[in-house]
Amino acid sequence: MPGFLLELEKKLDNFAQEGSNAGFRLFVSSDPSRDIPIGLLERSIKLTNEPPQGLKQNMKRAFTFFNKEEIEEKDPKIKTILFALCYFHSVMLERRKFGAKGWNMRYPFSVGDLRDSALVLNNYMDENASAGKVPWDDLKYIFGEIMYGGHIVDDWDRIYCAATLDQLMNNELLDEAELFPFIEGRNVSFKCPPPYTYDKYLEHIDTECPTETPLAFGMHPNAEIDFRTNQCIELFRTLQEI
Repeated sequence: MPGFLLELEKKLDNFAQEGSNAGFRLFVSSDPSRDIPIGLLERSIKLTNEPPQGLKQNMKRAFTFFNKEEIEEKDPKIKTILFALCYFHSVMLERRKFGAKGWNMRYPFSVGDLRDSALVLNNYMDENASAGKVPWDDLKYIFGEIMYGGHIVDDWDRIYCAATLDQLMNNELLDEAELFPFIEGRNVSFKCPPPYTYDKYLEHIDTECPTETPLAFGMHPNAEIDFRTNQCIELFRTLQEI
């Protein structure tokens, strides 16, 4: 709302001239934008919320989105599937940094997709509790075609999303399955832990999640070369602007 911000700046000037209350504060939130007036920025205390960098930090952010009490009370199967869902969410986010090698478009995946997927997971597991089976096909369809897949418009991206869910969401997951895609000759491992307490899950992410690698996203290790090159170019461009 760049037009409104110009008007807002004038309103604040008028409030200051009229002698507004000493306790008056205005809180404004925004995505990064070049259209915010300089005057408004200069009179503001600015706080930024940077997205986490790397698989481990994304995993921690995704898992800590849920309350400790909420996790502790869940059925062991739901705990395990939710952990895999957090991994899937992190992979979907982190592939974006590889540009066109990760996704053909920059999709707006967010924690809202994770939240809604977890809600659907709880509902489906409650409905199928008597059957004793996990409705894998239903869950994969909802996660891959509706929640996250609702953002995806490219056919190849949709194929990748479905393939990742096929690898994660199956009965092997309940038996401490390997989360990283198998690549022959690459000794990289990150297993889905048995049903843990909330704190033990966080400890597992801290201690067991390997060093950042494109292998975690089903990509060739050389994919990182282009990413790091572009990262350096962007860094020096920013330094020049400053």
